[in-house]
Amino acid sequence: MSKRALKRQLREGAFDAGQFEGDDKVRRLPIDRGWSPLGHGHHGHHSNDDREQGYLKTIKAKSPGQEELIKAIDEKNLVMALGPAGTGKTYLAIAKAVEALESGRVGRIVLSRPAVEAGESIGFLPGDAEDKLAPYLRPLYDALSDRLSMKRVRALMAEGAIEIAPVGFMRGRTLNNAFVVIDEAQNCTYVQLKMLLTRLGWHSTMVVTGDPNQSDLLPEISGLASVAARLEEVGNISVVRLADRDIVRHPLVAEMLGVL
Repeated sequence: MSKRALKRQLREGAFDAGQFEGDDKVRRLPIDRGWSPLGHGHHGHHSNDDREQGYLKTIKAKSPGQEELIKAIDEKNLVMALGPAGTGKTYLAIAKAVEALESGRVGRIVLSRPAVEAGESIGFLPGDAEDKLAPYLRPLYDALSDRLSMKRVRALMAEGAIEIAPVGFMRGRTLNNAFVVIDEAQNCTYVQLKMLLTRLGWHSTMVVTGDPNQSDLLPEISGLASVAARLEEVGNISVVRLADRDIVRHPLVAEMLGVL
């Protein structure tokens, strides 16, 4: 068959099955199956909702502790997630926040963390307050942009649906209809934490994450452990303690934390 005829055939879709006789790898897709990418064809028994979506992938727990945390966030308005680095505390909290915002359960997300240096000082960094705080808040952006495109994050921030602020900016506010995540809470004092926890408004969920063993403050100044111990007694608050076995980062992280 001439090249031109072949081209035309390809273009117009005439199909001679005999052409590929004996080559069982080549089959024509049956046209009558009515398949649609949405899975609502004649054969759409399972719609495609269980497929991992681009940005809003459903969050899957990778460990028993993570499963407990996700369940707690679904059921309680105030959850404290304590555990070592790499257990996905911040990531899960922010992922659940995005889920709540996207499904319309809350009107906005407020992410906050204390501006406490891990051994460095930011006083001398260039820029105004916002620039100085950027390095602290960066991890929160990272977790957000893993769930939403950066373009969408910027749009939501511009309209105030996502707010990222240092803990000091939270004083005197009541956060209604919001999903609040307080990250790195081991760097908050008892008084700060009390101030933050009492911001909880109506129709809001607050998740406080931190690692009591990793505080950049002096042990007696960090309020996280004592706040968690007291709140554990309260029925409607869930305190989830993650352990080394819940570490979902590189396996080396668990090994290092074991010896360091």
